[in-house]
Amino acid sequence: MVRDHERNTAGLKASAEQKKIYAAKKVDEAIKLLIKEKALINFNSVSERSGVSKAYMYNHPEVRQRIETLRQQQRGLSSRKYVKNEMTNSSKDVLLAAKNKRIKDLEDEVERLKEKLKRLGGEIYDNI
Repeated sequence: MVRDHERNTAGLKASAEQKKIYAAKKVDEAIKLLIKEKALINFNSVSERSGVSKAYMYNHPEVRQRIETLRQQQRGLSSRKYVKNEMTNSSKDVLLAAKNKRIKDLEDEVERLKEKLKRLGGEIYDNI
C-alpha cells in the first residue's frame, strides 16, 4: 500500500531553525561574558558557560572559527593568573610597606582615640 500523502515537516524544520538560533545566541553570550571576565576562551569553557555541546560548536564553521580565533589571540596575552604569579619581589615589598604604613596609622589613631576617651570619661566624672 503506497500512500501519496506528503509529510508536513514544516513544523520540524521551523523548530530546528529556532533551536539553531537559540544555541548560536547562547554561544555568543557565553563568549562575550568570557571576554568580559578575561577568562580563557576554548571549546570547553564556552560549552560549560553556554550549555551548548562541543559537537555543535565543532560542526558549525562560523562558531568554530570564532572560538579558534579568540583562543589564538589569547595565547599572546597574559591572563590574570599569570600576571599575579609574575609579581616581582620589589612590587611585593612596595605593597608590604604600604600595608605596614596603614597598620601604623591605624594603631596611632586607636591610641589617640583611647586617650581622648579617657579624657572625656574624666570630664564626665568631674561633672557628676
